[in-house]
Amino acid sequence: MKYFSYSEFDSPDAQGSGQMMDKTLLKMLDDVRYKFNKPMHITSGYRTIEHNKAIGGVKGSSHIKGLAVDIACTNSKDRFDLINCLLDVGFSRIGIAKTFIHVDLDSDKVQDVIWTY
Repeated sequence: MKYFSYSEFDSPDAQGSGQMMDKTLLKMLDDVRYKFNKPMHITSGYRTIEHNKAIGGVKGSSHIKGLAVDIACTNSKDRFDLINCLLDVGFSRIGIAKTFIHVDLDSDKVQDVIWTY
């Protein structure tokens, strides 16, 4: 990875767990970071089942498979630009919250969707 380190994707309760992230997802995120041309802060990457449960994550979360990340985003201009970059590199599952954008590559879930929290 050019723009990220594996530790940025660690579950808080499992040092080194960022290594369990899907390599295709990480490559796509590097491509997004290049296009976005601004730092991106990963607020949630890999999650252990225990951590996912502790923070109220959904059962079967893509984060526990290493297939999802949440990216900090708090203003409308960055949100617009970031979503365009995510779509440009091929993400087709995007969740929009007030303070972050979720993306995942979970092929077990419905594709070509954007939802809000």
